[in-house]
Amino acid sequence: MITETTTTVAAIAPIVDDLAPRFVRLSDDIWAEPELRWEEHASMAKQIAAAEEFGGRITRAAGGVPTAFSAEWGAGSPVIGFLGEYDALAGLSQAAGATERTPDPDSGSAAGHGCHHNLLGSGSLLAAVATARHLEAAGLPGTVRYYGCPAEEGAAGKTFMVAAGAFDDVDAAVTNHPMPLASAAQWKTLAYTQAYFRFRGLAAHAGANPQHGRSALDAAELMNVGVNFLREHMDDTDRIHYAFIDAGGTSANVVQPTAELYYIVRSPTVARMRTLYERVKKVAEGAAMMTETEVEIEFDGACAEVLPNVTLEKRMQSVFEDLGGVGFDEADQAYGRVLAAGLPEGAAEAMKRQLGIPSDSPAYFDGVLPLPPAALRPQMTGSTDVGDVSWVTPTVQMGAGTAIIGTPGHSWQMVAQGKTPAAHKGMIHGAKVMAATAVDLLTDAELLAAARAEFADVVSVTPYDKPLPDGLIPPSLRPTYRPA
Repeated sequence: MITETTTTVAAIAPIVDDLAPRFVRLSDDIWAEPELRWEEHASMAKQIAAAEEFGGRITRAAGGVPTAFSAEWGAGSPVIGFLGEYDALAGLSQAAGATERTPDPDSGSAAGHGCHHNLLGSGSLLAAVATARHLEAAGLPGTVRYYGCPAEEGAAGKTFMVAAGAFDDVDAAVTNHPMPLASAAQWKTLAYTQAYFRFRGLAAHAGANPQHGRSALDAAELMNVGVNFLREHMDDTDRIHYAFIDAGGTSANVVQPTAELYYIVRSPTVARMRTLYERVKKVAEGAAMMTETEVEIEFDGACAEVLPNVTLEKRMQSVFEDLGGVGFDEADQAYGRVLAAGLPEGAAEAMKRQLGIPSDSPAYFDGVLPLPPAALRPQMTGSTDVGDVSWVTPTVQMGAGTAIIGTPGHSWQMVAQGKTPAAHKGMIHGAKVMAATAVDLLTDAELLAAARAEFADVVSVTPYDKPLPDGLIPPSLRPTYRPA
């Protein structure tokens, strides 16, 4: 019979607190120099330096990805992996601690950490180091491995690492994602595909000789119109969105010979996502046919939906309950109340209703949410490449409370909170939860066996549906690669 342990939290919390100042500085350093997908060289170097400082054995280019690495402590079985991220988002530069939209005056980048990946990676690395210290002090066997993973926000770095076998010997994995509240519950996510659609036409004088031109921009616009009509005929949980990479130039009197779109296609499973993606491709091909242009489609990357592990969720929930909520103080709440006044109307109220939180809860939620029944697991319409890891080893991903209730993801409000004292408290609290859960996995053979048995029961019936075509290499290694 598996028994929940309460002594682990008492043992691990002081270790995390002792280490925390170093990793708070690391999270702030990464926040101050945000880097986009596949370009996280400086962020990776900072993480490697921190891991080496605490004795980590470094493997660079983990899974064949240039901006991925692993750090390892201990030896033998079991092997417990911690997953970290450090990529940012374009166009989200924001001054720390501000209560209005203000680009960061001290950053040379227009990017920002709109999903708090500066905290995600630093918190997971903190948890890994604390777990390794506990094992060493107790003289216990086992391997702790931290993975620094790039490009979660674009083309799915972990998916390429999974395809290369980087997680094949991991017995279980633990990670976090910063959120507006702390929780052990894992949400359903969407599988996704990202792809470039490059249209090629023929330039001509738009006034004198338009008949000789073939507009790639017209093709791109027709593709977008066609996809908008497609949205009426897909499931409510599906999502399709795009960005213009190339609009064909700035001269209106030239028929644009080139245009390029970057599309994301999401659906609840890889199989359904693949079907929807094929429909999007048909729209693109039809747009090219209508404009007598050509279209080249480059499959950029993809990820699977998350496979939750109830056994690990329940153990993590017991850790949450032993530890209690994040210890936000009145200064945190005062800042949160000011920021909350500028959130989109109804955002905080809707989140409180969805999660059953009292309407008078403080801006920074400081309680412990109950674990909902697995049958009522909510469907999130975002995606994460943690999904692919979860299909090759039992995985649990907690929510670390680093933002006020109702904060939209990928927003300036989220970025603004990314290096505040409240965010640091949420990161440290999350590190304690992850480390205590990992220690239990390393020391409780029945717990690990039960988690792996649950995992095996699922994948024996529904095997991992790999979202990447065989042989696809990471975008940063392709001849067509352009820095984001």
